[in-house]
Amino acid sequence: MGHEQRLQAFIAETRPKFEDLLGQMVEVPSISMDSSRAGDMRRMAELAKQYLGDLGADPHIVETGGAPIVSGGWTAGAEYPTVTIYNHLDVQPAQEPEWKQAPFAFRNDRGMYHGRGATDDKGPALTALFGAKYAVEQGVPINIRFLWELEEEIGSPHFRAGLKDRTAIPRPDSVIVSDTIWIAKGRPAVPYGLRGLLGARLVLRTGEKDAHSGVTGGAARNPLAELMEVATSCVDARTGRVKIPGFYDEVVEPTKAEIQSFLKSGFRVKDFKEAYGFRSLRVQDPADVLRRIWASPTFEIHGLSGGYHGEGVKTIVPGHAELKVSMRLVPNQVPERVFALFKKHVAKINPTIKVEREGMLHPFKGSFAGPYVDCVKRAVKAGFGKEPAFVREGGSIGAVVTMQNLWKVPILFLGLSLPEHGYHAPNEYFDWGQASGGMKAFARYFEELARLGKG
Repeated sequence: MGHEQRLQAFIAETRPKFEDLLGQMVEVPSISMDSSRAGDMRRMAELAKQYLGDLGADPHIVETGGAPIVSGGWTAGAEYPTVTIYNHLDVQPAQEPEWKQAPFAFRNDRGMYHGRGATDDKGPALTALFGAKYAVEQGVPINIRFLWELEEEIGSPHFRAGLKDRTAIPRPDSVIVSDTIWIAKGRPAVPYGLRGLLGARLVLRTGEKDAHSGVTGGAARNPLAELMEVATSCVDARTGRVKIPGFYDEVVEPTKAEIQSFLKSGFRVKDFKEAYGFRSLRVQDPADVLRRIWASPTFEIHGLSGGYHGEGVKTIVPGHAELKVSMRLVPNQVPERVFALFKKHVAKINPTIKVEREGMLHPFKGSFAGPYVDCVKRAVKAGFGKEPAFVREGGSIGAVVTMQNLWKVPILFLGLSLPEHGYHAPNEYFDWGQASGGMKAFARYFEELARLGKG
């Protein structure tokens, strides 16, 4: 039996096991931002350790001071290269009313795997694991380590602490991350950059309680109106242009070559709108849309609370209000500096508003050229029949910057999710086509790295 036939047979034989394990994982509600789920977080770590151990991958649970990290792998020898595969096993909450099924009740609909966490990021984690298992069984001369985090969805606050355990988490020669999204089905896309993130809450109390607007309106300050004034001073709602002085000073614009690479991803404005349920966009030109979602900074308003939220209109002046915002940042923006600019701007507009920082992640930019990139190209083509387009990712993965700063090794991406899979959305799912192609791609990637050798 030839190599391709052996791999195909392995993947076919693996499918029932993959589906069983993914079902078990999805049914653990490992919601990192919900403190009441601490027991489920621990259960997810124990289950992940069990999976690694059952495959002979020398598992460890690494305590961090927060949710644990699960690490494990196979060692072929110190003379061979070591690769670490990063995924996360925590998930977003699933409270949206649009769910068509219980979000933590796994459903396999003929190779469509439904449930929270199926594509972000439990399905890709298992896909990489079985790709590695095949490489190990074939005797590929490479050391393979897995690093499964349980706090990615809350910005990885304890990840750096976990990496201090050099016995359980040794420094690799390279890292591959499988936590990103293609642009279109059938058109592989590999990111080489991530935007950073800066979140904040703006809190304003102008009274001890709500007051009757007919009795006090006109004299009473309205905290909702004042926060809306600040929001308008920060961003142009129609264009998205950020109006905070100095905000764009360090921004590095994408090159023409990068934009051309973006456009090779198979992106279509029509598909983008359909995938995310948009009725309209700020712009229609594909290059402009891609620049905005991958390579430009943003200021977004996520929520405004205070006052009355029931049916009809209750005529009160609220005594308290809160605005939730975030900024996506690009190279070379520094979150600490941007926050200082933002805080100064808010104080100038309204010094009585309290600005609270809520999370901070630095942007990341790698390379889309070089020997490791060539390995990814060949691996993706082996798995999915086409070379990938190299793009940037609009989201943020805090652990990536931490690994870059601590290990200073090449960090590559091999994501498997599709827009229609529902990242952070109701009715999330993963599918066997992406899983089986992903197993091929990872198996080939390990072979390519072994040929590349130890740097």
